[in-house]
Amino acid sequence: MIRFFKYPISRVVDLRMSRFFTSLVVAASATTVLPMPVQAQVTSNSQDKSKTVDEKDAPINIGAEQMTGRPDRQINLSREIEVVRGDVTIKADKAEYRIIQDEVEATGHVWMKRLQDRYTGDKVMMNMDTGKGFVDNPTYLFGRNGGRGKADRIDFLSDDQALVTDGTYSTCEALDPDWYVKASTLDLDSGRDVGTMRSGVVYFKGVPILGAPLMSFPLSGERKSGVLPPTIGFTSTGGAEVTVPYYFNIAPNRDLTVYPRYIARRGLLLGLDGRYLGENYSGETQIEGIEDRVTGTSRYSISTMHTQKLTPELVFSWNINKASDDDYPSDFSHSVTASSQRLLTRDVSLAYTGDYWNATARATKYQLLQDVNSPIQKPYDRVPQLTLNVYRQDVAGFDLNFAAEATRFENTYTIGSTVGSQMVGGDRAYVTPSISYPIIGAGYFITPKASLDATTYRLNNVAVGAPTEINRVVPTYSLDSGLTFERQENIFGRNMTQTMEPRLFYVRTPYRDQSQIPNFDSGLADFNFAQIFSENRFVGHDRISDSNQITTALTSRFIEENGLERLRVAVAQRFYMSDPKVTLDTTDGTLATLVGSKSDLLMSLGGQLSSKWSLDNTVQYSETLKQMVRANYGVRWQPAPKQVLNLAYRIDRTNGLLKQIDVSGQWPMSQRWYAVSRINYSIPDKTVAEGLLGMEYKADCWVLRVVGQRIPTSSSKASTSFFVQLELNGLSRIGSNPLDALSSSIPGYQNINKPDDITRY
Repeated sequence: MIRFFKYPISRVVDLRMSRFFTSLVVAASATTVLPMPVQAQVTSNSQDKSKTVDEKDAPINIGAEQMTGRPDRQINLSREIEVVRGDVTIKADKAEYRIIQDEVEATGHVWMKRLQDRYTGDKVMMNMDTGKGFVDNPTYLFGRNGGRGKADRIDFLSDDQALVTDGTYSTCEALDPDWYVKASTLDLDSGRDVGTMRSGVVYFKGVPILGAPLMSFPLSGERKSGVLPPTIGFTSTGGAEVTVPYYFNIAPNRDLTVYPRYIARRGLLLGLDGRYLGENYSGETQIEGIEDRVTGTSRYSISTMHTQKLTPELVFSWNINKASDDDYPSDFSHSVTASSQRLLTRDVSLAYTGDYWNATARATKYQLLQDVNSPIQKPYDRVPQLTLNVYRQDVAGFDLNFAAEATRFENTYTIGSTVGSQMVGGDRAYVTPSISYPIIGAGYFITPKASLDATTYRLNNVAVGAPTEINRVVPTYSLDSGLTFERQENIFGRNMTQTMEPRLFYVRTPYRDQSQIPNFDSGLADFNFAQIFSENRFVGHDRISDSNQITTALTSRFIEENGLERLRVAVAQRFYMSDPKVTLDTTDGTLATLVGSKSDLLMSLGGQLSSKWSLDNTVQYSETLKQMVRANYGVRWQPAPKQVLNLAYRIDRTNGLLKQIDVSGQWPMSQRWYAVSRINYSIPDKTVAEGLLGMEYKADCWVLRVVGQRIPTSSSKASTSFFVQLELNGLSRIGSNPLDALSSSIPGYQNINKPDDITRY
């Protein structure tokens, strides 16, 4: 074996090995024959061994069973050839290394590794210094994303650039891929992370499904300007829909998407969605509009959000939304949340946060999207609203808090009145100082607290004879206390800690007549485990409930050593030592009052019973009416990744009668087929309030989703959408995207095209 060190081959031959080669070479033009395996290594004389060398200065290692040629010009290699320099390795049956040009030309069963990529072909030529060269009739595998294919030729223009001629591309591992892209030329620029395809056609199962004269894409999943895959779908309100978005990657922190959306029955909707993100600011604006052929009108929607940090303590923000008409979200949205939206907020705020205080100035208005079959009252606009909160903890053991607000309320629309008529409005200002003294021990806590509410009103548009100035001062005293007992248990072979947590909460607030005070923002709080321990049974500030009551609760938990709560059982009830007198006038003229000397009974049972089973059950039971007022019974079975079944039953008598059964799930029907569904059935109406049904098919390199969904858009209308999506792994998703609908409709749903999350199983 012969090794050449320290110098380039020409210098080695001239200075160190001349005598050896003189004995082998007959004449200058003769062929040198070395009958043993030969390895040659070439290293730059200026290399610093303490540092990693640059690829162009890296040594060249040459190995072969036979080597002939002129050592100062070229070496001919035969059998078991291997040429290595840095990240480039070439193997072949036969090769020629031209020393002066620093080129390798190899033929016969050529295999080459270049950076992260692999190539095979009939012939390869590579300049080891510049990275330029080509491969004839190659097959290739791109290491960055697993893409592969074959071509007539690949030309390497530099270390970062390659040109593929008449090539294919796919992420399928099979020799006969289910899908592939065929293009006349494919430019790959890893330096700019861009691939450009000309005359590209996407084939699926041998059938062309998508084509474009020019198509560009990122090589590593990074954002890049260009046409996004079209979205195709169908809805009952608009018929067939086709959306072809164009994405502008303006900067690493800014982008813009233009999405023309053709709706068969309504016409062409044009939309813009711009996003931006900076060190001290962020925001998004979406605008869309259409000349609707169904209504014969111009329709549009605008949504813009922005947050600006002017200083580390001062933040300016806005959230502004507007629609052209009441039915715009229900006619053009594909989600339950957006299509059923009734209030559009327009809010601008300036907030300052200090070490122990914060202050906010804001203006808030609302656009009401009215449902004529189920009308609601428009909330009061707040123009403006000023708030101040000051808080200090552990000041000689005391917790101190001071809250203040000044707001002007306006409302120019009410149900049953002419648009533009004024409701009672005016200014409201209040201050609410409070002080508490928490006493906390290892297994107990006691927190006495006192607060004072002082509120003043200056009203306009009041009825004849009604006061225009009203003042209210109400003190509140409370005492919160609780104990925690623990013991160790072993249940089904698992070590657990069982807790027993009794809690008592007493509130005393004297009665103040508030019948003359208008209701700007108050409502009856939702009765649940969080609210039952609050001091006021109303939300907002126009009603302060008189109270002389005590709340009792008992909670028991079973907690594993890793902190997982396996089971939680809780029961709570409020007892009134005097009947509350403060009432809340509702829009239909009834009064929200309490009946009896105690509240409804709250009960809860839930937890992660095992790796497969979980429960979530809450019940509100009226001992006076001897019936369930509200109840939610839920169970989930999730035995393995991408296998989940949910069953829930809901009943609510607080506003009419609501009884619903909700069944949803994701389940494998075979090795590749998955069924997805959700049915929300209204028992009183004997109808499906909301439904979803679909199938997903997962192949090795693609996923097909077919999903139909029915969503309510108003009290009397519903929209049916149909999604078909073909996801080609590593390339794109073609069709309508149902993933948001699946995730929101099926608790526990998992994307079948992602690796299994087995941590919880």
